[in-house]
Amino acid sequence: MSERILTTWLDDALAHVEAVPRFTACGRVTRVIGQVVEVSPLPVGVGDVCRIAPDDHHGILAQVVGFHERGIMLMPLDETVGIHPGAVVIPLGRTLYANASDRLVGRVLDGLGRPIDGKGPLGPTRRCSLSANPPDPLERARISEPLGTGVRAIDGLVTLGKGQRIGIMAGSGVGKSVLMGMVARHTTADVNVIALLGERGREVREFIERDLGPEGLRRSVVVVATSDQAAVVRATGALVATTIAEYFRDTGRDVMLMMDSVTRVAMAWREIGLAVGEPPTTKGYPPSVFAALPRLLERAGTAKQGSITGLYAVLVEGDDFNEPIADAARSILDGHIVLSRRLANAKHFPAIDILESVSRVRDQVISSRHLDAANDFLKLEAAHHSHEDLIAVGAYKAGADPLVDRAIALRSQTRAFLQQTASDHSDLDEAFARLHQLSSLAAVPNRGDSA
Repeated sequence: MSERILTTWLDDALAHVEAVPRFTACGRVTRVIGQVVEVSPLPVGVGDVCRIAPDDHHGILAQVVGFHERGIMLMPLDETVGIHPGAVVIPLGRTLYANASDRLVGRVLDGLGRPIDGKGPLGPTRRCSLSANPPDPLERARISEPLGTGVRAIDGLVTLGKGQRIGIMAGSGVGKSVLMGMVARHTTADVNVIALLGERGREVREFIERDLGPEGLRRSVVVVATSDQAAVVRATGALVATTIAEYFRDTGRDVMLMMDSVTRVAMAWREIGLAVGEPPTTKGYPPSVFAALPRLLERAGTAKQGSITGLYAVLVEGDDFNEPIADAARSILDGHIVLSRRLANAKHFPAIDILESVSRVRDQVISSRHLDAANDFLKLEAAHHSHEDLIAVGAYKAGADPLVDRAIALRSQTRAFLQQTASDHSDLDEAFARLHQLSSLAAVPNRGDSA
């Protein structure tokens, strides 16, 4: 028997052994309210996994989410259909975990880390706890190297560093998925871990085949938990993706972790919190959501070796960029990229509002020459934006402000720099070269547009 066959056989045997209950004690279902299953007292802790066996030997997996004097509260990882009073509940003596190995690259997993792409089992993997702690603050390496994304507007003006965590703040339908697909295909990171959480089922295959493409999938691990799945699965998907990213970081690689979206994860946490009786506070979110958010986001970043660059989509409700989750994420992350509906409606892609976007580590990872050129470009954009209404109606008089005059003269070139098709690839050196060229033109008063 070959070593590979023996390893596979042992993994299968271990999986069957782990399916056997660890405890002799069993509970009984006493009540079901919504998605919460109440069970008679059991020797389990919060986060443990149980099996509810209504009528068959397979049963339904559920996670312990709370308890009170009458018993235990579970939330199933699937539908509650078929659960009846007195159904047997068997503790499995473990918590949820993620399977991690290099074999995951190129695979699509569900929210619990199981393969769903029809390519067969994952093979030998390492089982990693979902509740890892963030790296020690004093052991984090300083962010000092730039990380290319392949998007000119980001690389030139909102430059990211290896190990940075940044949010993509956007309303629905303004192109965040296409932008994330571009980054996944063209980033200089060693591996991508992409979490699609709370997405419409239709959009998953579209993202994988259209936005990510075969080129992007070959260097990515995709974790999917659609909006129709249980709140526990959607919330667990974020932990599974983060744990897999930590595995690759711990092997010394630079990882790009993309999560779409943090808002839908927070909604899953809200659903769980309210179901177990936690009082709502800000806009219906219970306090536990705002405690869980930093614990999740702080797990990305640099460590003793390797890095996780976190790119977190934050879906702002009603285009309100000050809503609670967006505001909390902005206060934790190392910057944000704002996607504008106004630009998207004008067919400006990517619809990045460059004046509202900021990278808090940009100045640490680029040269002084690059920094000067980027600031010159942003001054032109700010000058044009401040006089946009006057320019649009023809009320601006040339010569009133030399900076505005240069912004108008170079408008077609600045627009061309900021716009980029999904198939267009740009690297850091190209972005800086074009930025420096524009900066040189902007420094010459009254020079016309040479485009």
